[in-house]
Amino acid sequence: MATFQTVCEAFARQADYCDEHGSPFTARLLRGLVRAMCDGAPILQAIASWEGEPMPDALPLRVAGALHALVLDGREAELARYYPGGDGEADDAALQRIAVAALQAHPEVLADYLASPPQTKEVGRSAVLLGGFMTIAAHTGLPLRLFELGASAGLNMNWDRYRYRFGDCVLGDTSSRLELVPAWHGELPPMASIDVVARMACDRSPVNVAEARRRQRLRAYVWADQDSRLRQLDAALSAAAEHPVQVEHADAAEWIERVLAAPLPDGAATVVYHTIFWAYLSADAKARIESAIRSAGQSATAESPLAWLRFEIGDFSRHPRLLLSLWPGPQDLHLADAQAHGSEIFWYAAALANPARTAPRHRSPGTSLTICRFGESR
Repeated sequence: MATFQTVCEAFARQADYCDEHGSPFTARLLRGLVRAMCDGAPILQAIASWEGEPMPDALPLRVAGALHALVLDGREAELARYYPGGDGEADDAALQRIAVAALQAHPEVLADYLASPPQTKEVGRSAVLLGGFMTIAAHTGLPLRLFELGASAGLNMNWDRYRYRFGDCVLGDTSSRLELVPAWHGELPPMASIDVVARMACDRSPVNVAEARRRQRLRAYVWADQDSRLRQLDAALSAAAEHPVQVEHADAAEWIERVLAAPLPDGAATVVYHTIFWAYLSADAKARIESAIRSAGQSATAESPLAWLRFEIGDFSRHPRLLLSLWPGPQDLHLADAQAHGSEIFWYAAALANPARTAPRHRSPGTSLTICRFGESR
């Protein structure tokens, strides 16, 4: 159970993280809420006396989401004036007062956002995953059969329907409204044509982006001073409207155990993947998921390979890591480190050697051409 001190520490840590990741406004907002809790603001009592674990529960981001929702929905004109894009200027004390007043005026909104963790699955992470998918396709020479854990709204299931620019190198769907342009460091991943023959996903609380209120909630969780992330999200939502994806309402451990109980099919590489998901699981759930994947890997063959691709926070690294395990093949490869929202990628892995299927080598960023496009088998 949290204490007042651990709640304040969680807000301070999240504020520091926001500063480090280009959101000074959200950092100011969260630090002001800590001061307001110390002053005993009644509306913040449910936050100050949180019964769970404030950092794993993403408590600061729940509150930030509630405030951003009030701005996006037009319910708090005064607060909106002092948010990014507004015409007002406020020092820290004034911003704190206005934010607390907004929550006081709309306790039902705060209660609603406190009731469930943020659902984002930042779409910029597709740029990180792309290198992993290209590595798998180049190594196996097979189309991909995709299974995402903790998919939220499923926006990262549409990764092959986006356009990417790594330096001057363009990949993917050149007609896509969404272009992801991370700062890329290192060589490019191995190049290969990629076909997706199946895609499935699960989440304990799937987000139905066909509903306007659910789309708006996703927008509320984006930090208010990061316009580029909001634009990326809006473009991904447009892609989801054209290419709807199904996210099954299910527990991840139960779901992957069921999915991988069936024999791996020949002629496709089965890929289990997830992003910034592992830390929210219990030790038992982690053990069950890993056991199901590694057990299925024991029966994998060159014609029916299995891959486990994960972009997750490591114990000792500044950035989350992109790790890949292949059956048959190398285990627990450290492919890359990347900024959590995918805006900067440090690629480490060279092409995997596969005598039967050697991927063509290409020049690193700086070449001005489209290297590969993605397709989908029907």
